[in-house]
Amino acid sequence: MSTDSTLHCTTTGETVRLAPVGAWTAAHSEALEQRLAAINPQISTARELAIDMAGVRELDTLGAWLLERLARGCIARKIQVQFLQLPERYRGLFDQVGRVNRRTVQRPVSKNKLLLGLERIGQYTITLQVEFVTFLEMLAALSFALVRVLGRPRTFRITSAAYHLYRVGWQAIPIMVLITFLIGCIIAQQGIFHFRKFDADAYVVDMVGILVLRELGVLIVSIMVAGRSGSAYTAELGSMKMREEIDALRMMGFDPVEVLILPRVVALVIALPILAFFGSMAALFGGGLVAWLYGGMSPEIFIARLREAVSVTHFEVGMIKAPFMALVVGLVACSEGLRVKGSAESLGLQTTNSVVKSIFLVIVLDGVFAVFFASIGM
Repeated sequence: MSTDSTLHCTTTGETVRLAPVGAWTAAHSEALEQRLAAINPQISTARELAIDMAGVRELDTLGAWLLERLARGCIARKIQVQFLQLPERYRGLFDQVGRVNRRTVQRPVSKNKLLLGLERIGQYTITLQVEFVTFLEMLAALSFALVRVLGRPRTFRITSAAYHLYRVGWQAIPIMVLITFLIGCIIAQQGIFHFRKFDADAYVVDMVGILVLRELGVLIVSIMVAGRSGSAYTAELGSMKMREEIDALRMMGFDPVEVLILPRVVALVIALPILAFFGSMAALFGGGLVAWLYGGMSPEIFIARLREAVSVTHFEVGMIKAPFMALVVGLVACSEGLRVKGSAESLGLQTTNSVVKSIFLVIVLDGVFAVFFASIGM
């Protein structure tokens, strides 16, 4: 150890007296740390600690902090600490070091669980209100843009609408047909497997036909459109928002809703009923194929039974719901895209929110339509 810095320790009863001597500077930090650690057992049993600073020849911030840290540790253990013969030239440094990290750590106040639950409910209610208002604002902006376009049909961007119709409609047909075909196969297989126990195989046709045409055909297609096209809308508009292209449109006198959102929503409203039709037909074909190969029901019997079980009303119910679901998906996707901030994290968050909210609202809307059509006898 260096002889330039030492620490003398004497014990008198319950009082410990420390006498630092020499240079207490950063150059001797390792030796000083070892000396302070060595006297800890003696200090732990004391009631008073006196630190005599008369022998300190050099002192910097590190040395002052080591002594201050020692004093604070003793005070925390209810040991009285006093500095003796502190040179005047070091008093300002000690005052500065003594003010470091003096803020007391406040323990978190435990809240009543009932009040905490009510607070969360209030926060969720406010969030729901904000989301609802945002949806209505987008619906109103789209309605005004549509009215302006109807008054001046030449301002409608037919090229943009056709392009988006191609993307969300024509390009989506293969995956929609494949998924709905598989779902029709699964429903038919499960129905035959369970209905066979009751010798009621023929009722599988009723279940597949009604379930696909009224509910699952349009619902599955809407959910997939929300994940495929809705997320694309949000990402596109969000990227334009990040690059300030939407602000540039406003500066040039164009309405972003009329230029960007209206063609996309119109394309989605046109495409989703078409996709729902192809999806329903694919699901019925898948159900008939499984009924033939797995259930032993010939295609002629399946088609005849289907004509008896299914009416045009079931098909109409599914097709009526499709445009409204497309409108919901388009509004949510576009509104979330316009809420993107200037970071990639915000873009990813709003895209995720778009898909989740669209799927949730599509399912809720399907339930509302189910109750409505049941009340009017459809």
